[in-house]
Amino acid sequence: MSGYSAFARYYDQLTANIDYKKRGEYFHSIIQKFKTTKDNILLDLACGTGSISEVMAGLGYDVIGVDNSDEMLGMAIEKKFDSGLNIQYLCQDMRKLDMFGTIDITICALDSINHLASLNDVRKVFENVAFFSELGGLFIFDVNTLYKHRKVLADNTFTYETDDVYCVWENTLNRETDEVKMNLEFFEREENGLWSRSSDSFSEKAYSEKDIEELLSQSGFELLGKYGDDTFDLPGEDCQRIVYAARCIRNGQTI
Repeated sequence: MSGYSAFARYYDQLTANIDYKKRGEYFHSIIQKFKTTKDNILLDLACGTGSISEVMAGLGYDVIGVDNSDEMLGMAIEKKFDSGLNIQYLCQDMRKLDMFGTIDITICALDSINHLASLNDVRKVFENVAFFSELGGLFIFDVNTLYKHRKVLADNTFTYETDDVYCVWENTLNRETDEVKMNLEFFEREENGLWSRSSDSFSEKAYSEKDIEELLSQSGFELLGKYGDDTFDLPGEDCQRIVYAARCIRNGQTI
């Protein structure tokens, strides 16, 4: 995992194509389909710059956003000041999650699970979410698929350009582990017309559906559904993102 010190500055510009309102409403529809707990405390795990936290708070949830990057959270707090929404942000590694009480709903979006380097790390996150979930609480998250890592991200290079930032995104795929190392070079136009350069790097690892589902069960969750590419359809062979919905059926809280 990474602090994303350079990436955080450009994240919102480079993800401007993502319809966060639509994604938040999609998560909301899943929650409404399966929710049985009485309260609306929602944990946005690996919340990044807070875009989905803002949407979920606007939909009436009591949102706590957690991220391991001070830089990302700084951007999230700026959005909170602008919107006036009552969102609480905490800087924590999701492998060492520590909440003040139990949570009704946890969401973890935009392939944040893929940033975990091993199945053991994924297990730690799932166990932590179960520990702090209300019994019957929901855990909704997405992952990039093996297909996306092998066929889309792979060893490809992508470029992104805005009025003031040019980004070269270069991937390297380890075909034995399905881990993609990503190197990002940013070129930003300064006020004097010159360009400054910065870089960041991180990795994402793809996990099989079997491994994800086994870890959910072992960590205290019942799988409610899995959906392909932000739909309510089953994932196909060429699906790039799977969304999982699970319910906590046992946790570590003292009753």
